[in-house]
Amino acid sequence: MPDNKKHGRRNILLRSWDKFWSPTGLFSTGFLLIAGFLGGILFWGGFHWSLEMTNTEEFCTSCHSMETNLGEYRQTVHYNNHSGVRAICSDCHVPHEWQYKMKAKIMAVKDVYHEVLGTINTSEKYEDRRLEMAAAVWKKMKATDSRECRNCHAFEYMDFTIQETRAAQNHQRAVDENMTCIDCHQGIAHDLAPGYLEEYQHVVETLAQSRMPETSGRVDVASIRSYLGISAD
Repeated sequence: MPDNKKHGRRNILLRSWDKFWSPTGLFSTGFLLIAGFLGGILFWGGFHWSLEMTNTEEFCTSCHSMETNLGEYRQTVHYNNHSGVRAICSDCHVPHEWQYKMKAKIMAVKDVYHEVLGTINTSEKYEDRRLEMAAAVWKKMKATDSRECRNCHAFEYMDFTIQETRAAQNHQRAVDENMTCIDCHQGIAHDLAPGYLEEYQHVVETLAQSRMPETSGRVDVASIRSYLGISAD
């Protein structure tokens, strides 16, 4: 390559470099780009830290209204079990997938609102709204095919041969009839209110009428009672 062409290209690079670092206002383009990049890293790190912090058991149960939930949860197999594997609040109530996680975080603002209002700040108020709160969770879990349950539990990985006979039979039935976890485990972590089976049937029917693709609408109170071994009386 002729020397004049090399010199011309070098001049172009030098001019571009000078322009990159020359202030157009208070700061140069290069400084703004680098500062923006570093600022983006700090923002993303802080944002991610905040998300993880709000997923901790300590944060979830820091509100006074959650004390009842916490006490019930500590009496269940999800808190204390032979394997030592613990599922905390966020494992059941916060999706892993980004888009669903963000929606759940936004919707959780209502919990702060009700905490401030004192909607369930007494045991009497809590019991009055227990069925309503449970139904809201059941509806979400039924609509998503118990998505958060399946992060830890999946039929395809269950060895029915080492389960108790009744559990193995019921899980096989669930596979055969396209049932989902919440169809039979409504009270797996919290106490159930009177009339919960009828309320759950209402949830199933409501979802079926809205034609949600994840919902079969095939579960009824009679089948749930049979599945759980509960007498119709």
